[in-house]
Amino acid sequence: MTEETLPAAKDRSLSGWQLSKLHTFEVAARHESFAKAADELSLTPSAVSHSINQIEAQLGIQLFLRSHRKVELTSEGQRVFWALRASLQTLSQEILDIKNQALSGPLTLYSRPSIAQCWIVPALADFAQRFPAIKLSVLTGNEYINFHRTGIDLAIYFDATPSPQLHNQYLMDESITPVCSPAYARQFNLAGQPEHLSRCMLLHDQQAWSYDSGTDEWHSWAQHFGLNLDTSAGLGFDRADLAMTAAIHHAGVAMGRRRLVQKKLDSGELIAPFGGMELKCDQHYYISTLSDRHWPKIEAFTLWLKALAADDARFRGAAPG
Repeated sequence: MTEETLPAAKDRSLSGWQLSKLHTFEVAARHESFAKAADELSLTPSAVSHSINQIEAQLGIQLFLRSHRKVELTSEGQRVFWALRASLQTLSQEILDIKNQALSGPLTLYSRPSIAQCWIVPALADFAQRFPAIKLSVLTGNEYINFHRTGIDLAIYFDATPSPQLHNQYLMDESITPVCSPAYARQFNLAGQPEHLSRCMLLHDQQAWSYDSGTDEWHSWAQHFGLNLDTSAGLGFDRADLAMTAAIHHAGVAMGRRRLVQKKLDSGELIAPFGGMELKCDQHYYISTLSDRHWPKIEAFTLWLKALAADDARFRGAAPG
């Protein structure tokens, strides 16, 4: 079908029949292939081609250029495709917003692995009891995710500078102090003697707040307390809880984040051999969401996290931030 043979469209508004055929057009335009569109729609390629011919005739617009081996969108077809995709995305978002106006349904959290393992997951029984209709999924990773592409509803990050593109809420502060097993502390006579660290294996979370934070935690702590300590050596990990596990098994001294190691300190699996030598981090934990997602279940989970952080701080005798 050529542009000269297309009849002029009679009406400005789309009919229900035309709207139904636009679905076929959207699939064919996305693949730029009638054969692939046929596979997705469970039709034959000839049926897809026939539907496209019909919608072109109805609209009075040539949507595709056809050759023996391929089809491609015309400039008009590209405009229709972009408008259709934008409309479908808007409609999908509206439907999603409607569905999420209740305290029920799926909710996906993204978190740094260590804060999920050591702090969030142990408390989830309480959240499930309070909000049994919310189906929570927890995903972990060290990267900063794209909310639009991943299906994630909210994230917990640990950094000093939240993204200005997101809606961010402060969750809690953090502080660091060296931790090790009681046996390791006895072996190297560490109690109250940080100068003995020079003989120890240092354990590093090399992605504490970014992919290249390296040995910065140990360096910052040593510099703050005026210790001449070579922090460039030791064992490296990409998660704080792995460094903590290595410390429990006598591999060395880890730089412990207080929020993450407190339960291990309480149980006696780890000790903090240098007493009050604790450094408040410039970084803090914060909750990030898309600015337009004012969903009750996101708000409920956010308030639960903040209450958990406040209770955690009160338990330790510290004021919440």
